[in-house]
Amino acid sequence: MGSSLGYQPCYESITRNCLIWLSIDSLRYTSALSVALAVVFVAITAGVVIVKLMEGKIGMPRLMPKLVNQASFWKLFTTVPVVVTAYICHHNILPIENELKDPTQMKSIVRKSLTLCTSVYIATSFFGVVLFGDHTMDDVLSNFDGDLGIPYSSLLDDLVRVSYGLHLMLVFPIVFFSLRLNVDGLLFPYAIPIAFDNKRFFSVTIALMGFILMGASFVPSIWDAFQFTGATAAVCVGFIFPAAITLRNIPGIATKNDRLISWMMIFLAVSTSTVAVTSDIYSIFYVDEGITS
Repeated sequence: MGSSLGYQPCYESITRNCLIWLSIDSLRYTSALSVALAVVFVAITAGVVIVKLMEGKIGMPRLMPKLVNQASFWKLFTTVPVVVTAYICHHNILPIENELKDPTQMKSIVRKSLTLCTSVYIATSFFGVVLFGDHTMDDVLSNFDGDLGIPYSSLLDDLVRVSYGLHLMLVFPIVFFSLRLNVDGLLFPYAIPIAFDNKRFFSVTIALMGFILMGASFVPSIWDAFQFTGATAAVCVGFIFPAAITLRNIPGIATKNDRLISWMMIFLAVSTSTVAVTSDIYSIFYVDEGITS
């Protein structure tokens, strides 16, 4: 008995340290800093726009896309998967809710997060279009590689690129957290939790990191990746799977209205996904003048 009591503090310490590996709360500072860097990106872009507006160097941007042919029309739909991908956060909801002291706060957290993200997205697109006009690229970051037409332009370009690069680096851990947890659960459904198996933890981490690095090296454009993942995986995670769970209704709490909404979600998701994938393939094989925002 004395021996077991002697080992108890050590066991609890090891358990606590292991669980830190799988605690999403440990990523709160990197996530907060990544959001702050995104705001910095918006602030710099807005500042450049204000300076150029005061100097009268910005004209009225075109409010509607310019359609020059059939290819440019279909290219409009390739933006839908990118927008869908931007709002996919479902994989982190359950881990966050499990670590909340008061799980009832989850709805408020989701609403505030979506509001913040939407504000950043709208501000980025608005100031980007006002600043670059018809020359706005698919990835607005690519526009920050030349003269912005104001003093210290080169320094501002570097600040934007560095802040956005750090933002992506700090966002990656929280996305990778759920990826590793779900892949491990898929491959080792009956094994002990990955937090208690260092060998499996590092093996899964290294394998996934290697696969991601290869994908990043061989995919020519992040826009292409967002187009196809947004039209397939993101649509499934965001719309089809939640609706399917509601239709399955294992707890028996889904109402007739819930089932109707679920069928509508699946229909819209499949329809938009089909159109988006078709548009993506069409834009790849029929490269033409395209559209400008």
